[in-house]
Amino acid sequence: MTPDLMELGSKRIEAHLTKVQSVNTDSGGRGTSYSRLKSQGEIDLAHGRILYLEGVHVSFDGFKAINNLNIDIAPGELRCVIGPNGAGKTTMMDIITGKTRPDFGQVFLGSTIDLLQHSEPEIAQLGVGRKFQKPTVFEHLNVFENLELALKTRNGKGVSSSLFFKLDSAYSDRLAEVLETIQLSAHVYQEAGYLSHGQKQWLEIGMLLMQDPVLLLLDEPVAGMTDQETARTAELFLSLKGKHSLMVVEHDMSFIAAISETVTVLSEGSVLAQGTLQEVQQDERVIEVYLGR
Repeated sequence: MTPDLMELGSKRIEAHLTKVQSVNTDSGGRGTSYSRLKSQGEIDLAHGRILYLEGVHVSFDGFKAINNLNIDIAPGELRCVIGPNGAGKTTMMDIITGKTRPDFGQVFLGSTIDLLQHSEPEIAQLGVGRKFQKPTVFEHLNVFENLELALKTRNGKGVSSSLFFKLDSAYSDRLAEVLETIQLSAHVYQEAGYLSHGQKQWLEIGMLLMQDPVLLLLDEPVAGMTDQETARTAELFLSLKGKHSLMVVEHDMSFIAAISETVTVLSEGSVLAQGTLQEVQQDERVIEVYLGR
């Protein structure tokens, strides 16, 4: 990391932790997820970043999908990413999760974990969860079973052995907490295939939460939702901010307006602008390439 970025990160984490420590959480006021992570491969937040990309380049058959991309996210931050189709948003997420390897550049989780040295499954185990636009739930299992299976998989069990896994009280409490968070307590025994589109999206987010992620990558989470479902999703994301770090890629500007503090605009594989939604909406470059006049 460059010295100026490290200094900026230190200031950001001090301000953020002061703010977060004063907020009661659903877990009774305990620390946020990133501060509770105490295990092998512990994430070092000394420089104020949960995610850090610098000088990242990716080319596909001569096309620069990612071109000198520099972006960082603070612990507990909810970052919104917007941009035109082909701007590199999905490729960026592919790089973070290990699906795509950059030609060169740096990608770190915290200050010490080089994600480029890890495989997709290893990155997931480190606490990076990803949700794609189309919900991927087990439609023939009920809501409870979907969440239970996600918890078992997190604990290193295969699907077949998971069938014989018994929840202890702590895990049962965690499952009940997640059900309440995603507002599906009333549907706990309903088959996932009979849920609405929005409910399936919330269930998949719940499955990610069962794995206790430090970072959630969410790709167009409100696409296809009703207005009411979109509003409830905004409430959900705001409730997760501070407990988890979130990167949300979305085209729905009303949704972005409801949840955003900092918005990053990508264009042609690099950061075009960054700031509040109002600031980027007034940026002439953003108007030209994305928002239109």
